[in-house]
Amino acid sequence: MGAQQSVNAGKAKVDLQVDLTHMLCEALLLPPLRSSGVALSQIVGRISLKHPSLFGRSEKLDVILDKGINDSNVVVAFRRPRPEWLSQQSFVIQLKHRETYIVDDLLTDSPQIFSFSPGLSNQHSMTPEVAVHGFPADNFTRSGSRGINLSRLSFGLELNEPATSNWTSGTSVKFEHIRPVNNQGRSIARDHDGFPLTCSGNLHDNMIILKQESGYADVNDNSFLKVNFQMEQGLPLVPKSLTFNRVKCAVSKGIKLGPTFLVTSLTGGSIVGDMAPYQAFAIGGLGSVRGYGEGAVGSGRLCLVANCEYTVPLAKHLEGSIFMDCGSDLGSARHVPGNPALRQGKPGFGIGFGYGLHFNTDLGQIRVDYAMNAFSRKTIYFGINSSGGL
Repeated sequence: MGAQQSVNAGKAKVDLQVDLTHMLCEALLLPPLRSSGVALSQIVGRISLKHPSLFGRSEKLDVILDKGINDSNVVVAFRRPRPEWLSQQSFVIQLKHRETYIVDDLLTDSPQIFSFSPGLSNQHSMTPEVAVHGFPADNFTRSGSRGINLSRLSFGLELNEPATSNWTSGTSVKFEHIRPVNNQGRSIARDHDGFPLTCSGNLHDNMIILKQESGYADVNDNSFLKVNFQMEQGLPLVPKSLTFNRVKCAVSKGIKLGPTFLVTSLTGGSIVGDMAPYQAFAIGGLGSVRGYGEGAVGSGRLCLVANCEYTVPLAKHLEGSIFMDCGSDLGSARHVPGNPALRQGKPGFGIGFGYGLHFNTDLGQIRVDYAMNAFSRKTIYFGINSSGGL
């Protein structure tokens, strides 16, 4: 729902757009039901101002203001045209603010961030920390909160540069200030068992992170191959800053077998050096091992997750699938400071399997997955995939 107006500014025309949208959740996990207030928090209003030729040479200026109940985002982007054989240049200033409040013991939040190149970014978020410090409940189908939240304040510089038609790469450097807080918003340094929540042992951690990310995608009518590699290096440029190296790699392969489609993926990660518990790789949940709550399988310095899904067409816009997920911390949970996974009784290895229905619509692919974990407990997942298919 929105309105748009064009205003003449000299020889150029400026487009002003006001829009009110309801952000679709990436996935909604049932049961249990969340508070009805969460639905209202997804409503976001947008004011967009666009100038197609700021200085008369096709320079584009975009100003975007998003405002919701718990979210606000301001983006000012200036793009200068270049020859087709060169990557396009743009300068972006972004200010993003997000507040997430605990409605029940399952509310988690993974904010989506706009991606531009190059640009300056500033972000503040507060999210419940259940992936590492949460306790498994209902035979590991969900993770309950222990009243620990993470307040993150970060700012930095991002540069995304496409290398070839198949490869993309990005580099960023940012400063992060991370502060554990309780449900009342007060800073805390230790959990309920008296173990430190930060690497420094104080009320906060500071770190300067240099991140390199590369991606490869080869897609055709019969198959696809996607590779994503991320490396983060903590730089000791400020006193008591964390020094570490964190690597994560994900590979997925899809093959068409007649009218059916087979997709397999493998994800692995490792972190060495200084480490706070919240930096551990969390295993379990949607996008990891279905049938388990977020982080209910385990959390460690290492992780390995494998997924396999076989899809069969049932009707014109309807597909059925069977899937199996498994994940392990490779015995590295004991190397996480405070051993939060072992203290919560997480197994460190989990396997989930099930079946699902996929409805292909104009809005995207609507997924309904029914998963069962190793403890024979079942979970239903609802989700919308905007890509509209595998």
